[in-house]
Amino acid sequence: MKSNRVLNSIDEVEKFIGNHHLAFLYISKTNCSVCHALLPKVQEVMAKLPKIQMAFINVDDVPELAGHLSIFTAPVLILYVDGKEVLREARFVHLDQFQHKITKIYQLAEDTEPN
Repeated sequence: MKSNRVLNSIDEVEKFIGNHHLAFLYISKTNCSVCHALLPKVQEVMAKLPKIQMAFINVDDVPELAGHLSIFTAPVLILYVDGKEVLREARFVHLDQFQHKITKIYQLAEDTEPN
């Protein structure tokens, strides 16, 4: 299973997104039971998609990120392909639907990956 990269500033988030063809952000809050329960399930999905780079952000540690990424709740899951947001799920994530959507995007992105 991939280790989670923890990002601690908007600058780190922007660099992470810009440096990876497939960048996935898992944004949570400290006292969010949904966030903590969902994370291992999302990690299982991500383990099957090895080209997606995953990072973790606690919005309580980087409060300015909420405004920067228009985050109004937690958790928020965002997938970027070549720096563009292509998928966003928030709060109550239906895991089967999420897995279907992200796998489809992953397959399309693999076909267009820069060499």
